[in-house]
Amino acid sequence: VLQKWVNREISNFDYLIQLNTMAGRTYNDLAQYPVFPWILRDYTSEELDLNNPAVFRDLSKPIGCSVVFIKIYFFRYENFEDPLGMIDKFHYGTHYSNAAGVMHYLIRVEPFTTLHIHLQSGRFDCADRQFHSIPATWQALMDNPNDVKELIPEFFYFPDFLENQNGFNLGQLQISKEVVNDVVLPKWAHSPEDFIYKHRKALESEYVSAHLHEWIDLIFGYKQRGPAAVEALNVFY
Repeated sequence: VLQKWVNREISNFDYLIQLNTMAGRTYNDLAQYPVFPWILRDYTSEELDLNNPAVFRDLSKPIGCSVVFIKIYFFRYENFEDPLGMIDKFHYGTHYSNAAGVMHYLIRVEPFTTLHIHLQSGRFDCADRQFHSIPATWQALMDNPNDVKELIPEFFYFPDFLENQNGFNLGQLQISKEVVNDVVLPKWAHSPEDFIYKHRKALESEYVSAHLHEWIDLIFGYKQRGPAAVEALNVFY
């Protein structure tokens, strides 16, 4: 599979799906759901220029590792000590992939809607905490050192999860009073289908093809654990 990917006989999408499968990740287990990377950081431009490296995220760093937060993570790791000696030091107290995160993204489609409601004791979570906007979700990652969620494969092939086709009452945002309905898309996407098309195109772009191995090192490779993980600020609770 690696050689096929290197020879460009299979796409970046296919290679990531294969890696997830070999790592034991599966659609049948929300706690080990397939994980895909955030690949863009431009969610505000009118047009998406895939020839401009500045529109892409730095795939060599964990998603939460913006320059602003590096000192926070470093301090947390250096100063953490479990009195019982049971818990190892870590940079992040949460994880880039978990069941709640999958339900968060897929809240508009069953069976994830029902699973979300069960998780929230029989009701929808507060509207402000729901997945209501792709640009806002990216900005939250940049503003909150405790949010380190990566993406799920659906962001690259499944437009339906971006629409509230079942008409669920997801509430309204507290400050703007905006009703949470379909997911708000980046300006450069004119419909859910257009977003998926351009996002998939970005995944298969030259820039991502040249740098995807750096993210794979963090999630599936040698930077998962040990000294390389510490150096890469990639140690999770």
